[in-house]
Amino acid sequence: MNEQSMSEQAEFLAACRALLGDAYVLTLDADMAPFLTDWRDRFTGKALAVLRPATVEEVAGVLRACAQWRIPVVPQGGNTGLVLGSIPDAAGTAIVLSLARLNAIRALDPVNRTITVDAGCILQTIQEAASAAGCLFPLSLAAEGSCTIGGNLATNAGGTAVLRYGNTRELCLGLEVVTPQGEIWSGLRGLRKDNTGYDLRDLYIGAEGTLGVITGAVMKLYPQPKACITALAAMPTPAHALRLLSLMQDHCGASLTGFELMSQYCLQLVAEQFPQLPRPFTDAHGQYVLLELSSSQSEAHAVELLEASIGAALEDALIDDAVVASSVAQSEGLWQLREHIPLAQAQAGKNIKHDISLPISCIADFIAITDAALEAAFPGCQLVCFGHLGDGNLHYNVAPPAGMTDRDFLSNQDAINRIVHDQVHAFGGSISAEHGIGALKKDDLARYKSPLELQLMRAVKQALDPQNIMNPGKIL
Repeated sequence: MNEQSMSEQAEFLAACRALLGDAYVLTLDADMAPFLTDWRDRFTGKALAVLRPATVEEVAGVLRACAQWRIPVVPQGGNTGLVLGSIPDAAGTAIVLSLARLNAIRALDPVNRTITVDAGCILQTIQEAASAAGCLFPLSLAAEGSCTIGGNLATNAGGTAVLRYGNTRELCLGLEVVTPQGEIWSGLRGLRKDNTGYDLRDLYIGAEGTLGVITGAVMKLYPQPKACITALAAMPTPAHALRLLSLMQDHCGASLTGFELMSQYCLQLVAEQFPQLPRPFTDAHGQYVLLELSSSQSEAHAVELLEASIGAALEDALIDDAVVASSVAQSEGLWQLREHIPLAQAQAGKNIKHDISLPISCIADFIAITDAALEAAFPGCQLVCFGHLGDGNLHYNVAPPAGMTDRDFLSNQDAINRIVHDQVHAFGGSISAEHGIGALKKDDLARYKSPLELQLMRAVKQALDPQNIMNPGKIL
């Protein structure tokens, strides 16, 4: 680094301290460390500083300074991402812009059924605020106690309720965004219909901070259901699970709010790593589906609907067995089996993750063909397949064969990714369903997106961020 560039960085940091205060401009390694390593502990980047603004105006001031001194910006929420989207690279020239202090709930309108929040609001905090007002905010995922709504929007997060309510994009009515030039666009309109030109909101959702910084959002609320009933069904194959999905949709319609697929190996991992969790079945089965029904009428209605559907599935030989939760505690226990799969994987060792989506009708064939291809290429590899079957999203993860070291296994990551993603592409699917692209999947994106799609994406990036200071090296 030449002397002039060091001088410019010093000027930039001085301007940030004047704007934010010394306490919120972190430059010591120990202070910055929690912001620089990804959630999976795979990569640690470097940063010029970690900046922690508390207002939208402070965010705008930071971005104006970054534009002036051409400092790269890496926006960060709860840092729970899985594709290195919120971590700086190893150059040490970027700042991490933490939105954690922008954490206010600005307004809640139970009549319009909207909640307006800062981007740094923890997802669980929004859920609790909605519940206290007699409403439901349905976005739900494993990291909800630490992820932020800004990060959820930046990656268009999905979760377990997409089947009924849609992903984060469908739950958002309006945004507030600070542009790379430090201007504030206020689009916080709680309108279900607003047909006035290009939908800028949709442009920023899913952009992973590469076009601007989301600082606020208007999110949809829903009536709280009168009852939620949970069941776990066991079946031989994914094909049986798909037939069960069709049956449940025919019988239950919009009441079906959750439909989660888990393989036998998934529950085996959970049992090994978390033996205190329930084991609903004595015998092992090839596949399991976690079902949730929500009723706007009554618990009795939900129970009757679920039991009739389960009975029909047993009569049609779609399932081998099922258990229905008879209490809130039992329901939470069944959900814990699903939610502990990623934790069990992490405790068991390294694995190669794939967050993919497919046409729902193709899922059983994809699993059969891809399982066979991986077994042929890497004999003994363990396939940890689970996910949101109702919306076509699989977490198709690969663990090493018994006795292989993590290091040796991870050396095969590119080859394993190629097998999985080639099959995803062949079935007309997507290599990222809800985690985003970040730095981890940008080479794969370039392989599977058409040249025209990439050209159009680059044109948008160039138009909005001509200096390329917003999360450079991510997506494109």
